Amino acid sequence: MADLGSPTGGWDEGIFITALGIAQICSWGSLYYSFPLLAEAMGSDLGWAREQVYGAVTLGLLLSAVAAYPVGSLIDRGWGRWVMAGGSVLAGILLLGWSQVLSLRAFYVLLAGIGSLQAATLYDPVFAVIVRRVGALRARGGITALTLFGGFASTVFVPLVQVLLDHTGWRGTLVALGLINIGLCGILYGTAIQPHRDVQLGQKRGSACAKSVRWAIRNPVFWALAIALMAYAATFAAFTFHLYPLLLERGLSTQQVVWVMACIGPAQVAGRIAIWVMAPKASVKGIGAVMVGLFPLLFLGISLLPPAVWVLATLAILFGGTNGVMTIVRGMVVPEMLSHEAYGSLNGLLTAPGTLARAVAPAGAAALWSLTETYDAVVVALMAGSFALAGGFWLAVKLQGSPEPGEQGSPLTPGPD
Repeated sequence: MADLGSPTGGWDEGIFITALGIAQICSWGSLYYSFPLLAEAMGSDLGWAREQVYGAVTLGLLLSAVAAYPVGSLIDRGWGRWVMAGGSVLAGILLLGWSQVLSLRAFYVLLAGIGSLQAATLYDPVFAVIVRRVGALRARGGITALTLFGGFASTVFVPLVQVLLDHTGWRGTLVALGLINIGLCGILYGTAIQPHRDVQLGQKRGSACAKSVRWAIRNPVFWALAIALMAYAATFAAFTFHLYPLLLERGLSTQQVVWVMACIGPAQVAGRIAIWVMAPKASVKGIGAVMVGLFPLLFLGISLLPPAVWVLATLAILFGGTNGVMTIVRGMVVPEMLSHEAYGSLNGLLTAPGTLARAVAPAGAAALWSLTETYDAVVVALMAGSFALAGGFWLAVKLQGSPEPGEQGSPLTPGPD
């Protein structure tokens, strides 16, 4: 198990990571990966157009982008337990409300809340909790271990949601997902994340965090990374949310689509394990520079190769493995390419443009499909996004140099942890 420092509150590090990992599987599975399946079933039942349904996701993710910085700042100041446990309980209540929705207006209100709470429940806040606990220099092992759990979210929840849809309908499925957030995620986050001395220490660190933030936003590396992560988020979101209907359009059956999508999770885990075992001390910028070059190949393959099940499964495995490694890269670019301090605040600022892109991308892809009535144009747009990802990250690597000695908030300046 990764070195996470001394246990606190009677929890050893293995239990700490396991509890957070199980909760992340459920948070990602219920609040993110379940949506494409639920959207298809609900839209068909209520007669809503695809762009209407995905517009609600856009609104929710826009609010998530707004919430990213304040959530990160709260975690920097020691409120991680309340942010993540409270966010999960509120998300569960909103999922229960969604199960009873009859009007498009109510649906938009509920999805706005659910989307905004992703800022408090998915990878970014839990990464900040780990950094908050052990410090930026020791967080890589914990972040990697946590992503191994999170990689199973689609593998567990895509088949689970499909079974629930087949037997209970979309309303019953939402009830089950809501109870999972309230009864499992809320309890796990609330129990595993110990407050110990966080709030008092967090108040003392406010000034240092503010200086690190001011330094980072004047650094061109920050903006190059922001461009790369924005392109990554848009491409990932559009592809993930539209993979289900895209594969159906390619001629696969529902069972084949679920099988292909289920390949992504194990591939994500395999990619993370490979990095953990084969390159545990390799630089994040070196790993990322290789990974970002694989995304254009993925979409080129989808565009040019025949739509056979084994071909699409192979491409899904490539996507899963590459995305799995990129999750670790995304979690560590702040301490390894920017600053050891103010992780939650800086990560919130850095990922906010990506969250905005992630908000717009699914609806944009749906609108593009509506104009052309084919996913060919969507795949071309995804390819363009993958080139922007690669270019932005490579630019950040080129721009990153050794900071001036003693420069506040620089990668050479260790944080107070």
